[in-house]
Amino acid sequence: MIHEQNGKFPAVCPLDCPDTCGLLLHKEEGKIVKVTGNPEHPITKGAICNKVRNMAERLYHPERILYPMRRIGAKGEGKFERISWEEAIEEIASRFTELIREHGPESIMPYSFYGNMGALSVDGMDRRFFHRLGSTRLEQGICNAAGNVGWKYTMGFMGGTSPEDTAKAKLFIVWGQNTVSTNMHAWSIIEKARKQGAKLVVIDVHRNRTGERADWFIPLHPGTDAALALGMMHVLFERGLVNQEFLTQYTIGHEELREHVKQYTPDKVSAITGVPAEHIVQLACMYGETSPAFIQIGNGLQHHDNGGMNVRAIVCLPALTGQWLVEGGGAIKSNGDYSKFNGAALARPDLRPNPNARVVSMNQLGEVLLALDPPIKGMFVYCSNPAVVAPDTEKVEQGLQREDLFTVVHDLFLTDTAKYADIVLPSTSTFENTDLYRSYWHHYIQLQEPVIPPQGESKSNMEVFKLLAQAMGFEEKAFQDTEEDMVRQALGHSANPYIERITLEGLKEHRFLKLNMEHQQRYLDTLPTPSGKIELYSQQMAEAGLPPLPTYVPLIEGYDGERRPGKGAPYPLMFISPPNHSFLNSTFANVDKLMKLEKEPMLQIHPEDARARAISDGDEVLVWNDRGEFQVTAQVTEKMLPGTVVSQGLWWEQEGKRQRANALTPERLSDMGNGATFFSTVVEVKRQWRS
Repeated sequence: MIHEQNGKFPAVCPLDCPDTCGLLLHKEEGKIVKVTGNPEHPITKGAICNKVRNMAERLYHPERILYPMRRIGAKGEGKFERISWEEAIEEIASRFTELIREHGPESIMPYSFYGNMGALSVDGMDRRFFHRLGSTRLEQGICNAAGNVGWKYTMGFMGGTSPEDTAKAKLFIVWGQNTVSTNMHAWSIIEKARKQGAKLVVIDVHRNRTGERADWFIPLHPGTDAALALGMMHVLFERGLVNQEFLTQYTIGHEELREHVKQYTPDKVSAITGVPAEHIVQLACMYGETSPAFIQIGNGLQHHDNGGMNVRAIVCLPALTGQWLVEGGGAIKSNGDYSKFNGAALARPDLRPNPNARVVSMNQLGEVLLALDPPIKGMFVYCSNPAVVAPDTEKVEQGLQREDLFTVVHDLFLTDTAKYADIVLPSTSTFENTDLYRSYWHHYIQLQEPVIPPQGESKSNMEVFKLLAQAMGFEEKAFQDTEEDMVRQALGHSANPYIERITLEGLKEHRFLKLNMEHQQRYLDTLPTPSGKIELYSQQMAEAGLPPLPTYVPLIEGYDGERRPGKGAPYPLMFISPPNHSFLNSTFANVDKLMKLEKEPMLQIHPEDARARAISDGDEVLVWNDRGEFQVTAQVTEKMLPGTVVSQGLWWEQEGKRQRANALTPERLSDMGNGATFFSTVVEVKRQWRS
C-alpha cells in the first residue's frame, strides 16, 4: 500500500475510543486526501466521527515535527535547533548511561499513555526498553483504573454485554457517558432500538449532547452515582423487583446487600444526589419492570475520590434483576478482556533486572518531579501530553522546568509538554506504521499496515526504542524482533480463548477478524472472582480496607449529602471538565477546523450561580482554587444542577491566556486502582472586567 500512489486503502482509527473504526484512506499522487469509514466493517459500517474525517489535516499540519531537535532556549520557551537522528540517539543514550552510573536506573522514568492505541506503539518495544533499562515504573491510571477495579471486584472479568446484542434492549440507561460524542456507533444502536420502541434514560452531571436526546435526563450532583444506585437497590428489594432465583444461583452476598440498602431510602438518597425521591422510585421501577434492560457505564463517574465504588455499585444492578441472563440486557463498562493480547510476550517484564523497582502514578507527575526522593533525573514522554492532560498542571509545569531534569519527547507536534524537552523526536502517524488494534467495546481485531511513508524524518515508537536499545548495548533477541514477530507474539495467548482463531495471516487477508465469542456462553459459570460468582459482598474488598458491600462514600472535595460543596470555605462550586465533541483529550486541539467548531474554552454556569456573582452570558471569567487558575468565557445555562460548573475539552495554552482546565484538578488518587480524581474538584468563579 505504501508504494501505491492512488486509490482507497483500508486502515484503522488509532484513537483512544471504544469504537476503533475501520477506515478507508483515499490517496492521490501518494498523499492522503480524504479519510472515510470502511463500509465493510461489521460494527462501524462506514460511519466515522468528524474528528477522524479531518485526520488528513493533522497528518499534513504545517506545524508537524519532521526532524529531531535539541533545545537552545529556556525550558518552556519552545526554541530548538535541528539535529540528526544519530546525534539525538547518541545524546539520549549518553545521558541515560550517565544518569544510571551516577543515580541508578530508577532515576529515569517513561511517561506515556494511549495517544495511539496500537499494541506495538505503546505496549511493545517501549516496555521492553524500559524494563531492560531498569527504570522507575509508571502506573497508568489516568483513565479507567478506578472503575475497572470496581467492576472486577464484582464481576472478576472486564467484559460485559456484546454491542450487537444491545440492539434488543427495551431500556437503555446511559450512566455517565456522552455516547453521541465518545461512542457514536453505540449511539447508532440505541437510535435503531428506539425506533422499535426502546426508551433511553441518561444519568449524568451535565446535559450533554446525549442527555439532550434522551427520553428522560436525570441530573445529579457530581460523585453521588453510588448513592443513586443504592437508592435504586432499596426500591428493587422493597418492591419485590429482584430476581431471587438468579441471586441465589449466581451471586454471593445478596442477603447482606438486602439489609444494607434499607438505609438508602429515596428521601436520603435525594438529599445526597439532588434527584427527587419520586424520580428515584420511578427509575428503579422502570429498570426492574423492563426487560431487556441495558446499562452503559461511562468514564466520567469514575474520576472521583469514590470512582471505583461508583462503578461497583452500578454494576450490581443487573445482578439484582437477573438481566445478565437476558439477551440484550446486562451492562458494559469495558469489553477489553475479551480481546486481551499476550501482554507479557509484548512487554517482556522478564528483561527487568530489578523487578521490585519503584512505581509512580502518572496522576501525580507534579509531585513525582518535585518531591520524589531519590529524584527523577530523566524522563521520556511519548503518546501523551502531560502538561495539558495530567492533574495539577501548574505543579507539573514547575517539575518540567527543572534544569537538572533531562527530558525527551517523541511526538508529532511541539506540544505544551514538548516545549520543555531537551530533545524532541519526530513521530510517525499510525498510517505510516504496522500495528495491531483491538477494541474495548466491540469484538474485532484489526491490522494496520503503512499507507504512506514516514513524513520527513519521523520514526515510530518501535523504531526509536530499537535504536536506543542498540545504542545502550542491549543485546537480547527481544530487541531484534520485527513488527510481524511482535504481532504473532501478541496473538499467541493460550490464556485467552477468545483470540484463539486470530492470526497474522488472517488479518493480512481480511484486515479485521472477529473474536471467538462462543466462550461467552459460559460467562456466568466462569467468572474469575474468588467465589466464581458475582460478588455483591466482596471479601477481597474487606481485606483491602474497603467497604465489602456497595456503599456511598462522600467526596473529599464535594457534596457530603448535607450541604453544597465548600460551604464556609472559599470554593463553593464543583468543577467538571469532560471531553468536548471535537477533541479527544488534547488531540486535535491544534487542528484549525476543529478548533473553529469548538470556538473557545467555555465555562457553563447555572443561572443561580451566575446571578450570585454578577456574571452574564459571554463574560470573561476567572476560575480558581489553591492549585491554579483558568481563564474562560461564561455560558449561562441550566444544563446541570446549581453548584456545578462545567468546561468541556482540554485546550493547549495560548499566548497570554491560562486555559488549562487541569490547572485546577487534584493529584489525589481514587478509592480503587489509584485512578485520577479530575472531577472531585471545587473552585470559585469571578467576572474579569475588561479594561
